[in-house]
Amino acid sequence: MTDQAVDTDGAKASSEGRRPAAGSAPTQGQFLGRTRELKELRADIERAGLDTIAGRKAPRARVLLIAGRPGSGRSALAGELVRQVAESYPDGVLRARLAEPDGTPVPTERTARELLTALELPAPPGADADDLSGAVRDALATRRALLLLDDATDAEQVDVLLPDTPECLVVAVSGGPLTGIADVRPCTLGGLDTKSALELLERFAGSVRITVDPLAAEGLVEECAGQPAALVLAGGWLAARPTAAVADLAKQLRADGEEGSPSARIFRLTYAGLSATAARTLRLLSLAPAGLADPHTASALAGCSVDAAREALDDFAALGLLRPLDSPLPQYEVPGFLLPLLRALTESEDRPAELQLARARMLERTVRLLVSCRAITETDSSPAREKLAGMPRALRFPNPRAAEDWLRVRQPALLAAARLAVADGELDTLARRLMAALVRALVVHFGTRAAAPELYGIHRLVLDVAERRGLPRERAAALLNLADLDERTGRTAAALTRYRAALDAAREANDPYATGRAMESVGGAHLELGDYDRAADWYGRALAQRLARDERPDAARLYGRIATAHTYAGRYGEALRNWRAAVTGHRRNGDVASQARALSELARVQEYAGRPEESLRTCQEAVEWARRAEDLRLQAALQLRLADTLDRLGDPAAARLHRGAAGRMLGDELPESAMDMEQDANACEIRSTSAED
Repeated sequence: MTDQAVDTDGAKASSEGRRPAAGSAPTQGQFLGRTRELKELRADIERAGLDTIAGRKAPRARVLLIAGRPGSGRSALAGELVRQVAESYPDGVLRARLAEPDGTPVPTERTARELLTALELPAPPGADADDLSGAVRDALATRRALLLLDDATDAEQVDVLLPDTPECLVVAVSGGPLTGIADVRPCTLGGLDTKSALELLERFAGSVRITVDPLAAEGLVEECAGQPAALVLAGGWLAARPTAAVADLAKQLRADGEEGSPSARIFRLTYAGLSATAARTLRLLSLAPAGLADPHTASALAGCSVDAAREALDDFAALGLLRPLDSPLPQYEVPGFLLPLLRALTESEDRPAELQLARARMLERTVRLLVSCRAITETDSSPAREKLAGMPRALRFPNPRAAEDWLRVRQPALLAAARLAVADGELDTLARRLMAALVRALVVHFGTRAAAPELYGIHRLVLDVAERRGLPRERAAALLNLADLDERTGRTAAALTRYRAALDAAREANDPYATGRAMESVGGAHLELGDYDRAADWYGRALAQRLARDERPDAARLYGRIATAHTYAGRYGEALRNWRAAVTGHRRNGDVASQARALSELARVQEYAGRPEESLRTCQEAVEWARRAEDLRLQAALQLRLADTLDRLGDPAAARLHRGAAGRMLGDELPESAMDMEQDANACEIRSTSAED
């Protein structure tokens, strides 16, 4: 929680009669107190380090540590310090959170990717934590930047990202000392000074109740130990009870005893004042992935309408129980200090079966939203339109842009939901559906290359579960997906290694589909690497399996792949034999479009082999089949090929006729020659398998 960031209109009511939410994102002028701490921290920036030799600057960036318990205002102090000194760092401020709200450390790989993205630098998909953190350090070595690392759980998280230059500054926020990093003097936080604490209360409860009974107000500050989180909750309690006196709250806190922290004691009072329905909804928010809740998450967890959930979230925020995020869509964060209190309540008041059902409802809602997010991009498809029409209005997006915005804003929570779905080490039906829906939504909105880091993370989750539980079929599928990502992002050697591992897993699982897919992909990787002999060999193994299983469409396509490998190797005789087999297979299967493309490739190889007359006849036959397939672009490419061949055969008049025909088909798209169009039209035969699989 950003503990010291509060609503500056604290005592004012909204137009609907509700108070504005407390705990809003900090802005300039909202920060309270901490004058002494800020002065000491700024002085620490300039002081000579203990590891400085002979007046030289330290070899690495200075680390300032702000230490304190959750709810102490440590993040707010760090944010204010960064705001005050940011002008001295012209290369900007980078921010990263090193722990989830429940205290789970964020993997270094994920943090480094976020920092590289903020620096607008490439973060190669599949790269490990060492490579990525090294890339971050290299990038910062030539910059003067400020790095804010919030919620660090240990020194190693900070040290691995520490820039190797004294021109940068690192501000780390942690619950305790970062032992292991040289020359770090922590600024340990206590409570706010009385004046600042009273001002914080005034912003919630209004100035009248504070000034009418200043002694009671000071007593309340003392009961809260000056802790910002406790004061925010106290202010929310008072704001919700306009007729209550400050002394009433102080008296109740004293009567409650001193068990637990001040924020825990005030939370108990606030919680006791909630209705049974609101209390249950609040408890269930502890299940929200990454501590991030939106109306749909709250609706699914509580089993209520989206409108009722939105109203409940606003009410919780007004009480200081949630922090609204600065987001284009309604989204709230459960404060870190509150999560353990809520989880303790769920353990004591909710049956495990009820919690499991609530989590299943939330994940099911997430799947349906992801399906809707993808379906809105496919409105030209009848099945997609029917799917959308069958969904409740609350789950539909008005247009693809709105769906993309939702996906972008909710992406951290969606990825956390994927981790939650397999947290118990299972890959049940719901978890599989969630993974598949998330992958498809990311690809359709952002593209495979742009979404590659997230896709890697999802498939690795599946791979980890499959390896822990000894599930060879799932392991094969995850390895194939990871290898496809490697191949599409230019890491062909890494892809080949994973394809071979996937083949071993598929054979162990006795999965013929995955086995054939892996063998074919191994061949494709060898083809990409220029090892045409091995490519043809692996394609041949995949073909033998397809023939044994009487999978004729795949067999016809594999004849074409074998022919391609032989063509690249200059073995035109073998290439022609296999392209003819591909043509025959597509004809028997009734696949007119594929037959036309195979004939086009056959004509190309015939020309390579020095048989222009045969190429001319084959190309004319290919034009006829492309016409039957209604493939206008392929027809135009073939007409241009015919023109080029006729030119070489000494018939320029006929060549002009074919170029004119191509021009009439494509108009302004007509290129100088057939080369680019041929590659575009005919490469589908070679590239399509991975996308289809």
